[in-house]
Amino acid sequence: MYVFKNAWKSITRSPGRNIIIGVIVMAIAVSGSIALSIRRAASKAEQEGLEALNITAQITVDRQKMMQAAREQGGDMREALQGAQELSIEQLQTYAEAESVEDFYYSVNSSFDAGTGLSPVDTSSEEDDSSDTQPDMPGSMPPGGDMRGGMGEQGDFRVTGFSSYDDMTDFANSTAEITGGEVFDIDSADADCIVSEELAQLNGLEVGDTIELANPNASDETYTFTICGIYSYTGSDTSGQMIFSASQDPANRIYTSSAALLAVIGQSESVAQTSTDEETGLTKTTALRKSVSGTYVFADAASYETFQTQVTAMGLPDTYRVTSSDLTQYEDSLAPLKKLSMFASYFVLIVLLIGGTILVAFNIYNIRERKYEVGVLTAVGMKKRKVALQFVSEIFLVTLASIIIGTAAGAASSVPVANKLLAAQVTSAQEDTSNTGDFGGRLGMPAGDQSPPDQGGPGGFRGRVVDYVSSVNASADMVVVAELMGIGVLLTILSSLAALVFILRYEPLKILSNRT
Repeated sequence: MYVFKNAWKSITRSPGRNIIIGVIVMAIAVSGSIALSIRRAASKAEQEGLEALNITAQITVDRQKMMQAAREQGGDMREALQGAQELSIEQLQTYAEAESVEDFYYSVNSSFDAGTGLSPVDTSSEEDDSSDTQPDMPGSMPPGGDMRGGMGEQGDFRVTGFSSYDDMTDFANSTAEITGGEVFDIDSADADCIVSEELAQLNGLEVGDTIELANPNASDETYTFTICGIYSYTGSDTSGQMIFSASQDPANRIYTSSAALLAVIGQSESVAQTSTDEETGLTKTTALRKSVSGTYVFADAASYETFQTQVTAMGLPDTYRVTSSDLTQYEDSLAPLKKLSMFASYFVLIVLLIGGTILVAFNIYNIRERKYEVGVLTAVGMKKRKVALQFVSEIFLVTLASIIIGTAAGAASSVPVANKLLAAQVTSAQEDTSNTGDFGGRLGMPAGDQSPPDQGGPGGFRGRVVDYVSSVNASADMVVVAELMGIGVLLTILSSLAALVFILRYEPLKILSNRT
């Protein structure tokens, strides 16, 4: 006990020296508390967000794998891409039988022209012809599993058929809502549909009216749909964005059940005319084109990762891959927070390195000034290990007090400081997205627009809006306090090494005889 009493007396006898040590340690504790709180908050936010995330995934064509295989086999990459096929509904349903899948649904997309008495909402450029044949672009994927020889004619309307209400995400997240009538029966094959308010107002349509849609590849082939509901779309405005065809305008989206749309497409295929391109040898058809998108629902991220392994075992070719836009968007939303957490980690290391170096140098100077005291204590019979323990106790007591004060100060300021730093990271990320999303402003986006709107519609330039995590509860919890205590012990050990080496190395008589 007398060792600690001597240590306390030594601290009170030299307040100036110990105040300097305390200030250094306090600065380390304050900065460390803020940095460690940020790291802890980032880790908790990522884990909690991942647990609350509804994870869905799709199976898509891996074009890079196809191009690589074509290069290795000496084939034509363009021909390989044109011959790529989406998985059929039956194939998608086969992979849905994997144990990791919690639910499965799919949607079917097709393109139609306006029939008699119907006009599309057209906000596309006057130079664009919405009914022109869309060119085959290198690396593009035909929208249907049996679509050979290009996309054919692109119509005025994008008709989507759903197999589940859960797949109607615009309505689930309140981007769209029914304003008249009711939604179609998801299990019915009746040609009932819902149309947008803009389209209904333009054509004077009401619930119960019928609309005529035509096959863009065969204008005399028409189909009649009955309007059972009208919806309003409240998503991002498309003003200022490039729309290349009327079907890309959200107002020209028509929704129905997958059974109804597949029945129409099946009828179109039964009356289709086919021909063979003499130059490419590819078969062309006048049947309605279709694109099928299957969505797999998982309970958690672990199930999603398991599914990737299971589908390979079930025979999924390596030219297809499993992707999750939910996980991608979630990881993108965490980008500023992860970057801030990384900076916080580096900051802690730098502060420890600089602070530890200063403390070691200061204590080396301090022990040299007190070597006569060491000689006297050892000369009167005090063992070297107890003398060393006294010096270590002095440093530890000062360090502990400074850590406590610094932790309290850091805890009080960690939340506002963390959110201020995070806001700066979010702003930086939004500016980067704005600059790269419109090719440095070449697409005519107004300057300063930080959130390019989602145009919707396939094939257009889409500015993906990322909902970044903009605030965290970076309060110092027990884990942070424990880490700071560990830092205090580490600093005590580092700064005490010089004293321990000096005390254990020299003899007391030699110290006293060499006193100057």
